[in-house]
Order: sequence, then C-alpha cells, then structure tokens
Amino acid sequence: MSGHVIALCGGVGGAKLAFGLASALPPEDLTIVVNTGDDFVHLGLHVSPDIDTVAYTLAGLSDRQRGWGLAGETWNFMASLRALGGEDWFQLGDRDLAMHVERTRRLAAGETLSEITAALTAALGIRHPVIPMSDRPVRTIVQTAEGELAFQRYFVGEQCRPVATGIRFEGAAHATPSPGLSAALSRPDLAAVIVCPSNPYLSVDPILAVPGVRAALDALKAPIVAVSPIIGGRALKGPAAKLMAELGVTPGVIAVAKHYRGLLDGLVIDTADGGETAALRTAGVEPLVTEAVMISDDDRVRLAQETLAFCALFGATATSRRRAS
Repeated sequence: MSGHVIALCGGVGGAKLAFGLASALPPEDLTIVVNTGDDFVHLGLHVSPDIDTVAYTLAGLSDRQRGWGLAGETWNFMASLRALGGEDWFQLGDRDLAMHVERTRRLAAGETLSEITAALTAALGIRHPVIPMSDRPVRTIVQTAEGELAFQRYFVGEQCRPVATGIRFEGAAHATPSPGLSAALSRPDLAAVIVCPSNPYLSVDPILAVPGVRAALDALKAPIVAVSPIIGGRALKGPAAKLMAELGVTPGVIAVAKHYRGLLDGLVIDTADGGETAALRTAGVEPLVTEAVMISDDDRVRLAQETLAFCALFGATATSRRRAS
C-alpha cells in the first residue's frame, strides 16, 4: 500500500507482527509505537520489557522458545544475586543487563526515553523507528481480589494468579504522546494504523490512555485495523483470555471488536473464528479471515502483507464507517 503506517504494539504477539511489517515496508513508511505501561524500576534499573521485546525481535536476537529476552542468554548474574539473598523473581539475563544499565544511565543524564530508544535500536542495527508511546511514566496497575499490583508483580511475580477486578493506568492523566507518536499521527500521508495482536487491556489500552491519542485516532481518515490476539477463544500467549473472563467478558473475537468499539474499521481473525464474520459485521467491524498464527518468519511477513492489503480496501470511507459504528 502507498503511504505511512503506524503499528501500535506491545509484547510478544505485537513484536511478531512488527517484524512482519518491518520486512514488508521500508523504514520511511512505518512507525512502530510501543506500550511503556509495563516499564518499571527493578534493582535500580529502568526496564522497558515491551520495547526490548520489539527491539530484540526486529534485530533477530530474541529467544523464540521463551518469547522474551535474548537467544543464547546466560544467567550468572541472577545466580549470584540469588546466592546473596537478592530479589530473583524477575529474571535479568547477563547480556540483557547491558540494555537496562545503558538505558538507566542515559535517563539519569537527562535523555528522554524516545532519544534513548532511538539510539539503542540503531546500535542493534534496526532501521525502522521504534517509538515509546510517551516519554512520561504511565504505569499499568492491575486491581485484583488481593489488592492492587504493579503490572510486572502481577504478570511475572504472581504469574497472573490473582483474580483481576480492574485495570488503571497510573500517571496517564499527566502524560503526553511521545514526539514520534505525535508526528506520525499528524502525517498527511498516513495510510493506515494497525493494532498488533497484543493484549487489548494490558498492551494497547495504555497507549490509548495517553491524552490525545484516542482523539487523534478517532479523527483520522486513514483506516484502523486490528489483528485479534484471541484465536478460538484462547490467547496464544499471555493472560488476555483469563483477564477477559475475570472481567466478565467472554473471550473471543467478538469481545475484541466490542472492546475497540468505535475505533476499528476491520479486524483480522484466524480461520478458527471464521464463523463469527456475520456477528462482526453486525458489530460494525469488517473481518478478514486468514491463518493468523505466526510460527515462522514467513508467517509474520505473510500476515503483515495480508493486513496491509486489507487496510488498502477501506480507502477514504474509514472515518465515516467508524462513526457509524
């Protein structure tokens, strides 16, 4: 398709589609905007899990079995820390430590997260812009039956065990879109926005919670298309389906469409959910049915290309379609 594309993403599923989009589009035609609601300070280091997952995936360095961190990682630091009685609930690999140390050093020196991310991704050989959603802190807090938990404590420390009752985004009211996100949203040649198959509640909602982002998306003439992270009622990775059920939502592609009500023109779904096309159209969202599971690099590129072609079908009718829904 012709024009610029914004990809909104976070986590493993988002990183996979970002890889496909980066393979299909030149750097000048793609901006990858990443959730920073997962960021936190651990052992004195500023950790940006989603940014690092996207960066390692784009650079071809990610551990494909775990889905996070670096391939061929070693864990001597963690073993030594554990022997000293230190906190070991969040794993930091020996090579991965360099990213967090350098990010923390640069932040302390006064650089913004956007500037740091640009420098670190360039050092990894990544040519496509990877943009944090905001340079100001926004922190995802999961409200549970056992009290509020910062996202990483809920996700990693507690392995998503506590029953979720709600989610809030601490600091969102005082945040602003990062310069790169603002610039991408205002481009006259913006052709599409693609919401990657990331957790709608935990990875995409933090981006939409940044003041001005949802309003800018609502005003776009360009189509907005999401790729469903739910396939056959299940999440391939992460707690999306469990979270939906606990919040009183039946996990499925209809729930994804309703969650994004008024935002989307189209939703890419897997063949396992092909029977939901009529219900999706009734909900005001046009479906594309395809093989949406990304196992190989070829899968990632194919799904990205199909999603881009799907976006191109909407043309200038996108805004009126969204408002009608």
